[in-house]
Amino acid sequence: MMGHQQVEQAALFYEFSLERHIPTNHLLRSIDRFVELGELRRELSAFYSTIGRPSIAPELMIRMLLVGYCFGIRSERRLCEEVHLNLAYRWFCRLGLDGDVPDHSTFSKNRHGRFRESNLLRRLFETILRRCIDQGLVGGESFAVDASLIKADANRQNGIEGEKGLPPQAAGRAIDEYLAVLDDAAFGAATETVPKFVSPADPAARWTGAHGGQAFFAYSTNYLIDVENAIIVDVEPTAAIRQAEVLAARRMIDNKNAATLRNRDRCHLCQVKISLKPRKEGDHEPALSP
Repeated sequence: MMGHQQVEQAALFYEFSLERHIPTNHLLRSIDRFVELGELRRELSAFYSTIGRPSIAPELMIRMLLVGYCFGIRSERRLCEEVHLNLAYRWFCRLGLDGDVPDHSTFSKNRHGRFRESNLLRRLFETILRRCIDQGLVGGESFAVDASLIKADANRQNGIEGEKGLPPQAAGRAIDEYLAVLDDAAFGAATETVPKFVSPADPAARWTGAHGGQAFFAYSTNYLIDVENAIIVDVEPTAAIRQAEVLAARRMIDNKNAATLRNRDRCHLCQVKISLKPRKEGDHEPALSP
């Protein structure tokens, strides 16, 4: 016999614990015991006013970003929706059942403001790397360099021919950032070749067809990876062209060598040298050797 759902009178009081609700083997439980953001406020204190309305807690924003990175939520608008609905995300972000989730615009505002000015995200990355080194997860003997294309938020249909240049009336934050890196060897000075198309919305992005399909505007994210446990030990963004990627590899190696010399007693990364010899026929990625 088909059963019926029992409709009962709503209880006046409920007892519910997020702590008991989240499984012990949930990924966020494993991560939470390693998340220490005690130094966050000290790093950012100089970038907040002493008067005015209280801001969104920076610890909350960092925890929400960690959720997005771990679960592949690339849209900050969707991230806010997911944290609002998902109990495990609420538990990890210390929001409880009725805590307010910040508006998605809070992230872009802080990314282009306090987080960039204080270099906060780089400091967090290096703190995590130091902990990996202390735990013996970084072998320091074998490295690999890899680059990934990141599609820019620029409509390919609105691109203009590179030889024509940007229109005189072009203005905005993206234009200012483009002009600031014109002489940077990782961006504007990486090559003298004029790009086929330029995006007025994001002129620092490079027109590329590297994926073999339809060309698009993109950046390149370059990673220096310790191959023993696939730990990323450095990262650098560049224009999406080969010359800039090779330069990024050199910079990351130089940075790690300098860090080793400064912290011989604490850093176990060996000094490495870079060779631009192809690893195999047809492969022009830089090869590394200890």
